[in-house]
Order: sequence, then structure tokens, then C-alpha cells
Amino acid sequence: MPASPAAGPSVLSRAGLLLVGLGALALSLLASVRIGVANVGYADLLRVVGTRVGLPVEPLPPLVDSLIWDLRIPRVLMAALVGATLAVCGAVLQAVTRNALADPYLLGVSSGASTGAVAVVVLGVGAGALGVTGGAFAGAMLSFGLLLALMRQTGLDSARIVLTGVVVGQLFSALTSLVLMASGDADTTRAITYWLLGSMSAARWDTVVVSAVVTAIGLSVVWLYATALDGFSFGTDTASSLGIDVRTTRRVLLVVTAVLTAVAVASVGAIGFVGLIVPHGVRFIVGPLHRALLPFSALAGALFLVWTDALARVAFAPQEVPVGVFTALLGVPLFLLILRRRGEL
Repeated sequence: MPASPAAGPSVLSRAGLLLVGLGALALSLLASVRIGVANVGYADLLRVVGTRVGLPVEPLPPLVDSLIWDLRIPRVLMAALVGATLAVCGAVLQAVTRNALADPYLLGVSSGASTGAVAVVVLGVGAGALGVTGGAFAGAMLSFGLLLALMRQTGLDSARIVLTGVVVGQLFSALTSLVLMASGDADTTRAITYWLLGSMSAARWDTVVVSAVVTAIGLSVVWLYATALDGFSFGTDTASSLGIDVRTTRRVLLVVTAVLTAVAVASVGAIGFVGLIVPHGVRFIVGPLHRALLPFSALAGALFLVWTDALARVAFAPQEVPVGVFTALLGVPLFLLILRRRGEL
């Protein structure tokens, strides 16, 4: 269960930390664009951007220009967006369910997305109209719709959300395995496995724009419920006594987090541990009040995934490792450290 709300740093201190964090994120984005097998300098980056905004600069060769503008920049921006999204969704679900182990994939969305992607790639369902990203999003929404349908009679109780989410996730994981075993060849299975582990390599400007719009809207809605999330930290009875419409608030937050997670997973695959460890780490710095926790979780999640993706690009160059592998490798010891600091290990 997340820690109960308590006083964190002062408003002035948090503002200073936020400015430092934003500066660190801006520098990280610039530095990460340079990291990769192909050497890219800051001068090259400035020339690419200058060309796009109409400045009188000498254009780079088309191949280098495309590498930076069409591959590197969208990839880095997508890493920041997905990291922020997963971290905030994790913080929200940990409060709504009062479960310290809750993460964005608690609702079975990632398993549904996997099934949708496999249905498109292996079975060819809606391949022309949807593509992998569309199929993954459709599968994610189907799994979340099933969860809501199963809970329509029992209500959105915290324990039932967790248990039903696990059941739905297992169902769609089984469907994914069944389709792969029955119809997939070795190359298709390898490609799907790579996607399932999470990778930013498919990020392009169109997916970045869609993700940015959805993320901005979703995080804005979550921010409006920051005070209600503080109330949930004390339990639903306390939240109700504070005038919070528990049922409606919980439903809205579940829908928003499901859509945000679905867009993230559909864009880059399932990347684990970001939504689990980042909110816990941020609580040590700014406290558990969600007015501070949500923006700092978004910032820390973006920083974490930007640098983890940079590591994934160069650790075994020229071969690229899915970023989900490194978030797990880094996330496990970090989470154990957090548990130890909390006195739970």
C-alpha cells in the first residue's frame, strides 16, 4: 500500500527541483540524439533543425539528415513520452488500488495489446486497415472492455480490480501464445518477441504526435484528480467522507490510465518496471502528495526511459537490445533497494 500523505519538501523547494529536472531532461534529450552506432554531432543536429525551420544553413547529406530527423529525434521524444506516461499511470493505479505493486499493466492492457499485434502480424486480421500499432491498440481496449464487463456487477473494488486484471491478462497471454504456436513461423515469432519486449526503434513522427496529444490530454485529466488520489491513499471510506465520488472517480481514472497505457504499448511494446519503480522512488524525494508526485513521476519516468533507451542502443552495438530488457535489469535491483529503504525487505 502506498505511504499515507505526509509533508514533503516546501513548494519553493519543489519548484526548484522541477526546474532542475526540466533542464536535465532537455539536456538528456539533446545528448541522447547523439548516441548510437552512427556518430551524430550537435552541429549536425542544429543543421537538421535549422533546415526544417528555414534557417540559412547548409543541409546535411540526405542519409544523415534522415537518420537524425526521421529516426533519432522521434525515438528520443517517444522514449520521454512513454516514460512519463507509464510512470504517472503507475502512480495513479498504486493510489486507486492501494497496492504498492500496481503498475500500468495491472489492467491486462499489455496482454490485450500483444494479442492484437499478434492477430495482425500472424493471422492478418485487419492488416491493411490497422497495422501493428492499430491492432495492438484495439487489443488493449478489448481487454480493458472485458475487465469492465466482468466487474459491472461486483463494482470497482480495489481487490477485485487487481484480481480481475490478472485473470484478463492471463487470458490474453494464453491467446497470444496459442496464435504464435499454431500459426507463427520462426521469423514471425522472433519479430513478435522483440516487439513484446519493448523497443523505440519503430518510433516515427506520426506516432510521436499521436502519443503526445493523448499523453497531454490524459495527464491533464489525471492532474485534475490529484486531490482525490490523496484521499484514496487513506482508503475509500475516508475518500467518501471528504466528498469524493469514489465510484465515478475510480472509473474515470481507470479509463484514462487504460487509454494512456494502450497508446504507449501500441506504439513501442510492453516496457516493464517504469510504472512500478519510478513512483516509489519519487515519493522519497517529494513525498506522496499527488500534486507533486504526478509531475515529478512524469519527469523522472521520461529521464529514466530516455537514458535506458540510449543504453539499449549502444550496449551491444551494432546489435540493438529491446529497451524492456534493460528496464527489467535495472528495475529489479532498484525495486529491491526501494523495498529495503521502506523496511519491507
